[in-house]
Amino acid sequence: MHPAFSVVFFTTATGAGYGLLALLGLLGGFGVIPADFWFGLVGMALALGLIAAGLLSSTGHLGRPERAWRAFSQWRSSWLSREGVASVATFIPAALFGIGWVFLGRNGGWVAVAGLLAAAGALVTTCTTGMIYASLKPIAQWHSRYTLPAYLIFAAMTGSVLGNALFQCFGAASTAVLIGGLLATLAGWGWKLATWNYNDRLEIPTTANTATGLAGGTVRSIEWPHTEENYLLKEMGFSIARKHSAKLRPVTQALAFAAPAFLLAIAFFLPWPLGVIASVLAAVVQLAGMLVERWLFFAEAKHTVALYYGR
Repeated sequence: MHPAFSVVFFTTATGAGYGLLALLGLLGGFGVIPADFWFGLVGMALALGLIAAGLLSSTGHLGRPERAWRAFSQWRSSWLSREGVASVATFIPAALFGIGWVFLGRNGGWVAVAGLLAAAGALVTTCTTGMIYASLKPIAQWHSRYTLPAYLIFAAMTGSVLGNALFQCFGAASTAVLIGGLLATLAGWGWKLATWNYNDRLEIPTTANTATGLAGGTVRSIEWPHTEENYLLKEMGFSIARKHSAKLRPVTQALAFAAPAFLLAIAFFLPWPLGVIASVLAAVVQLAGMLVERWLFFAEAKHTVALYYGR
């Protein structure tokens, strides 16, 4: 078993998309960057395209994707439902901002309000996505203070690095965005290292004995509770060898953090078009690295239900 690629792609694509949408909504709406048609069109298409692709891919690991709409009705108690509602609601101000900024060539006024609301919606949706995992008490690796900030940091990181590549490609290089992307990448790297350190030292008090309430010996599973694998085993009961984890963590650090940070640092000094190439490579390499990071995020987590299967 391995994590479903649909959910790995979902968290990577939507994080980058919402990060870029928030950046464009804030800077474009308030006139920090001009209302250029092609720049705005490509930027908004990239942001909304990543978000839409991620949301659509998230239905790929559902047993009955045609019933996904029912999740919207549980917003009072479910973070998954809140995420769905927030994601759909964010498209409204994002569409208005895109129309005003891209097609009407305006910023300020109602366009600025729409951009601000789109940025706020991106922030709220990213928080709800993080809380889906941070709220799961049976998974100790996710139910910690590191999970929600990681989603926000990674969204800001990938969004700003994508934004810098966009700025560079259209000849509107921004030192502030470039430095912001570099600092966000370093912050994401530090946060990921801290998360791994916390998870590696995590002591989970639950055992097969405490789960069953039996004492006086070591409880062992002789047979599985049922004859077929269930949802929890497929989604949250992976077995990843330590040697594989040890190999993939350096890959994550190299692709998601180290290489993009280096490319952004040298892009600051390189002339056009070398600075453009370095910036685009930084964005592409980082997204590839985040796919590996997200895969590890799911693969290294252990649901306590696995105790009933002798794991």
